[in-house]
Amino acid sequence: MKHALILGASGDIGNSIAKQLAAQGWSLYLHYNQNELAVTQLVKKFTKLYPHQEFLSVSFDMQKRENLATFLQSIFAVDALIFAQGTTDYHLLTETSFDELQKMWMMQVAVPVEMIKALQPKLARSKAGRIIFIGSVYGAVGSAMEVDYSTIKGAQSAFVNAYAKEIGTLGITVNVIAPGAVNTQMNRIFSTDEHQKIAADIPVGRFAKPDEIAYWVVQLTNEQAGYMTGQTIYVDGGWLK
Repeated sequence: MKHALILGASGDIGNSIAKQLAAQGWSLYLHYNQNELAVTQLVKKFTKLYPHQEFLSVSFDMQKRENLATFLQSIFAVDALIFAQGTTDYHLLTETSFDELQKMWMMQVAVPVEMIKALQPKLARSKAGRIIFIGSVYGAVGSAMEVDYSTIKGAQSAFVNAYAKEIGTLGITVNVIAPGAVNTQMNRIFSTDEHQKIAADIPVGRFAKPDEIAYWVVQLTNEQAGYMTGQTIYVDGGWLK
């Protein structure tokens, strides 16, 4: 039985990834920080639908390294590590505080890297280990008002470029799925007019659905995807990249 740890399983994209992997027979560790209810409901639903699989809720603050070792003790066998957690801030770089940048860096780069280091032996035992980040098209093209977010998403892509060269012979792949505009809670700050203006600039004419991003994550978990590593795959409707 294959096991995946989904960081940010309570979010829109993480939730969609969990649903698609569970339907394919995966057992799941479903991570949350604050939204316990969303994950608890997922666990109940999956346990009823897939009684021969295992579903566990796990809690951890990805902005802090403290207690990481304790958290990792609850993760036993793992074949896939999926980082779907994340947030952004909308303001000029000159209005960005050091603490805001540090929290975002810890959540989306520093703590994930520490987690990967600790779980690498277990992923190697899988012989088909998978590490997948949910990045952003802004990691390549950048965005005004989101300079810190763009920088961090670019760092995720730089990390997979380098780390793939270290772990290729271990049977582990590491990639980024980089969406464009997606209908998630994070993007619901836009007004209807702003949403429509952005959608008009996207060649397919709309925001992505979370399921459409999750689909590509699931493809990378397949054994047949073992030759795809060190890549950032842009799923943006032909928009920016």
